[in-house]
Amino acid sequence: MIDLKCGDLSVPFEYDEARFDVLGSQAQKQPMTDVQIGERFDAPIGSKPIEEIVGAGETVLIVVPDATRRTGCGQVVNLLVRRLIANGSLPMEITIIFATGIHRKVTEVEKAGILTPFIAQRIKTLDHDPRDLARLIRLGETSGGISVELNRALVDNDHVILIGGINFHYFAGFTGGRKLVCPGLGSSKTIANTHKLAFDCETLSRREGVQAGSLDGNAVHEAFVEAAAKVAPAFAINTIVDDNGSVNDLYCGDWIASHRAACDAYAANHSIEIAEKRDLVIVSCGGSPHDINLIQAHKAIDAASYACSEGGTIVLLAECPDGTGTSDFLKWFEAPTSVELASRLCEKYQVNGQTAWSLLQKAERFDICVLSSLDEKDLAAMKLRTIDKISRFSTEMSKSGYILPNGTKYLIRT
Repeated sequence: MIDLKCGDLSVPFEYDEARFDVLGSQAQKQPMTDVQIGERFDAPIGSKPIEEIVGAGETVLIVVPDATRRTGCGQVVNLLVRRLIANGSLPMEITIIFATGIHRKVTEVEKAGILTPFIAQRIKTLDHDPRDLARLIRLGETSGGISVELNRALVDNDHVILIGGINFHYFAGFTGGRKLVCPGLGSSKTIANTHKLAFDCETLSRREGVQAGSLDGNAVHEAFVEAAAKVAPAFAINTIVDDNGSVNDLYCGDWIASHRAACDAYAANHSIEIAEKRDLVIVSCGGSPHDINLIQAHKAIDAASYACSEGGTIVLLAECPDGTGTSDFLKWFEAPTSVELASRLCEKYQVNGQTAWSLLQKAERFDICVLSSLDEKDLAAMKLRTIDKISRFSTEMSKSGYILPNGTKYLIRT
């Protein structure tokens, strides 16, 4: 028996151990204590400690993830703010901004959950709007000619500190680090043009080198780094969290070096080698907030696709309380095939169109069944099947398979 998370609930699944292998069920490390995190702050990677970077009277902008990420941010922000104040900073000189990119704004309840009520009530917070021209500033171009338009708060403050969590990302390689700035605080134009680098319109497929776990030679990652370099973050904190969202590892210091160190450590502990693909993969996103909407939950499908035989079945558990994630997502599935969708994407690129292409391509390769709160008609439009229970997959099917309890956390290779 295994409990698989779906939103805030757990779904029990009784399975035959002779038929199923559980992937990624490693022992959890103990969460880091405040003292241990403080020790990491005292010995940053490739950087001076925060106290030697930020002086009294200087303003600080702390960039944090939005509600689609679980990074242990509350504990880290509390320790960081206390350290800044002990070093002479005034609370009014510290501002926190949520790196939402093109995601929806963070609600007041979510702000308290991300930062803790103590910080949310005492430190000024800002929302990012990628279409608010009054709050955006152009800072030049990348070497590839992409206009870098970012939130003005990044240059209105003396120092920028990034706090992000490390996880695999299906085309940026990894989350965290530079992604807090771009796409997190980019204009819709900059976000679209950097994301477009993930797609090759000649082959109508993913660009070579753009994939989960890859930074070197990844055109999207490299564009993100160039954009973030325009504001030269003063310090970065990169967390690795356990299944409960508690910090169990942390790398901080120089915004590039500490991010690379965190990514290397994460890949070493979250890459899974399998001897064969199998006909059935049951995957959970790991619960909320990883399955807050289908666009986020797609990352679990992507992970499962590397373990599933062509034509096999992928069973996804994803609550998706925010629906698909954007009101125009379903329009992309008016294309009859993923090839046609790719053609339309190249004619008029949109970020979520690429996710739609990736999802439709997988729906064409696999039988994808979804246990969620999504509307059955919407799922059918995306060529996905609705199910109301997963127990039948343990008894009615003779296929051998894999169970992936935290599909967004692992990279699977054969």
